[in-house]
Amino acid sequence: MANKQYKGAKPGAERNRFTPDTVRNFTSSADTTLLPFLLENMPERKRTGVKELLKYNQVMVDGEVTTQFDTPVKQGTKVSVNLTRPFVVFYNRRLKLVYEDDDIIVVNKGYGLLSVGTDKVRQGTAYSILREYLKTKDPRNKLFIVHRLDQHTSGLMVFAKSIQAKENLQHNWNNMVLRRQYVCVVEGKVTPPDGVVNTLLAENSQHIVYVTDDPKLGKPAMTRYSTLEAGNGYTLLEVQLETGRKNQIRVHMKEIGHPIAGDRRYGAKTSPISRLALHALTLRFVHPITRKLMDFTTPIPASFAAAVR
Repeated sequence: MANKQYKGAKPGAERNRFTPDTVRNFTSSADTTLLPFLLENMPERKRTGVKELLKYNQVMVDGEVTTQFDTPVKQGTKVSVNLTRPFVVFYNRRLKLVYEDDDIIVVNKGYGLLSVGTDKVRQGTAYSILREYLKTKDPRNKLFIVHRLDQHTSGLMVFAKSIQAKENLQHNWNNMVLRRQYVCVVEGKVTPPDGVVNTLLAENSQHIVYVTDDPKLGKPAMTRYSTLEAGNGYTLLEVQLETGRKNQIRVHMKEIGHPIAGDRRYGAKTSPISRLALHALTLRFVHPITRKLMDFTTPIPASFAAAVR
């Protein structure tokens, strides 16, 4: 049956109307399981109706959609029920959703995936995948780029879902981002095992970043590193950015004579794990709206550790 056109609507507008989700939220006061909990908290619904909600992905337990009626519900557990439609479940094998709220979304980007589109590639980027996910939830949702990771660098990224969040992060990036920590596998054994690289970085017409002594050309860049493990002719480093210049870690590792494994653009001769061995491990920042401390860490990729053992 065709949608009924509401009074005053433009022709075709009825097809674009969006009904916001009606979500009921509950918090458990005792240990139980999901079905009894829902029946107790939604007495107006018959048992079959509650089971239908479970069947069609309309129930979420502590942020995870579940269809299992016997899911444990412990004291303090948050249960959400979407009475309008199924919760949208994000899944992409190259992009993992780490955190989401009304203003930001944090992901773990896989290597080889572009952060944002280029002149030649528009779809299949971290940005386009997340934008499609958010639009599926609500066509009015927006997504804004805050920073980028190189295509072949994996790890944590944050995007903004509101103009205010985007502007707060971008305009105060150096003050709001408290820690950006990476791990990388570099060629050779690094000596000394810990250190600081402090240079000026510039970029040429071929988009290659390089170290320069000319303050008119370069911008200050500082990278701290420490050895986690060494072996097999490689070193696993923990690296912390004090500044956020393009290709900073890659250029600084080349500068100390230990290019990142797999980084032929910046001097690597080997590729033991068949990828650029650079991963954004930790991202700690002040939430652009709530001002709460946000702290995210991912595991060191198993292939990185294997390369030095």
